[in-house]
Amino acid sequence: MALLKLDGVTVRFGARAALDSVDLAVAEHEIVCVLGPSGSGKSTLLRVVAGLQPADTGRVLLAGTDLSGTPVHRRGVGLMFQDHQLFPQRDVGGNVSFGPRMRGADRAEQRRRVAELLELVGLPGAQGRAIASLSGGEQQRVALARALAPEPRLLMLDEPLGQLDRGLRERLVIELRELFGRLGTTVLAVTHDQGEAFALADRVVVMRDGRIAQAGTPLEVWRRPADEFVARFLGFDNVVAARIADGVADTVWGRIPVPAGSPEGARDLLVRPAGVRITAAGGDGPVYAVESCTFRGNHVAVRLRPPGGPLLEAEVPLRDAPEAGAEVTVAFAADEVVVLG
Repeated sequence: MALLKLDGVTVRFGARAALDSVDLAVAEHEIVCVLGPSGSGKSTLLRVVAGLQPADTGRVLLAGTDLSGTPVHRRGVGLMFQDHQLFPQRDVGGNVSFGPRMRGADRAEQRRRVAELLELVGLPGAQGRAIASLSGGEQQRVALARALAPEPRLLMLDEPLGQLDRGLRERLVIELRELFGRLGTTVLAVTHDQGEAFALADRVVVMRDGRIAQAGTPLEVWRRPADEFVARFLGFDNVVAARIADGVADTVWGRIPVPAGSPEGARDLLVRPAGVRITAAGGDGPVYAVESCTFRGNHVAVRLRPPGGPLLEAEVPLRDAPEAGAEVTVAFAADEVVVLG
């Protein structure tokens, strides 16, 4: 049985459905990250589960219990927000002990729980430090410890690393996944950062206009986006209309091989940049002009302009990067092609 279940949940703001008959289940000990652009409904979903936003229709169940009418503080869930919302007048220990104290734990139990959690989040002995003296990353760790202190059945994170710089986010997301694995914590997180979600989650949910556009493991969603919206949201711009027959797609970029067993007929096609192989002009197929080359760390992103149609992006090793303005031809690798829809 799922620990958390949303059953046909709809939330309307006037004529607009922020959530539109959403069904979602989160298993115990599972980490689920909800992704989507602004206005897709991901934050509304979190607020409904927390009890901060009533649903117009549908149910939210935790361990089989319908939470309708249950106030926030009785739902047994932990919340951690992007801005941390720490109590500035309390020291670190006072912030982390707040939840256990509100649940009636005695002082010895509060001290034990605070020490245990600060050790877990990498801030041992920080009980007496003032909140104002902490860095952004340290405040994030204190906020996490405070959210975990009441031992919630479900921990919910709202853009938990959004205010941190990229390097710190990348380190902390790995630490968070390891920590949740050790504790067996069930997590529902929302974020707009797909790198963060794919590194943290057991399962990714992509939302669009109040509905779930795709759900699956990070590898499933990354390898096989459900449609053009999901592909472009994940950062893949090489999407083109195609007509497929006999294992080949006819497109404005030329004839592109598709994986065996692909459906035939009119389809949208995603070509991953790694599947675009650049060769010197003179090969078969249309000639492309190299419009730009962008250094991306371990590879170069090359934007190619075909004789007609949209730009095509290729990903090439540093040593093989062409010069801007050069003319090239391309070949396509079928294993980097996805037939959408």
